[in-house]
Amino acid sequence: MLMPNNIKPELSIYYNGYLVLKYLKEIKKIKISDLYIMMFQLYKMSYKVLVFTLDWLYLIDAIDFCDSEEITLCI
Repeated sequence: MLMPNNIKPELSIYYNGYLVLKYLKEIKKIKISDLYIMMFQLYKMSYKVLVFTLDWLYLIDAIDFCDSEEITLCI
């Protein structure tokens, strides 16, 4: 799922992680629900892909969850 061979690169976690980080760089702090709305409007990112992307970004310490609802950029 990180680097798929048989699907479009736009569906990879690396690419979607870049999109989320790029958006968070401007905003700094956002609720998960608001992030989903923006990612869907801008890039047609599904909720499932967003959750996988947020999991991956959290594992590599690129983002942090302030409350149960808000995400902040760590880098």
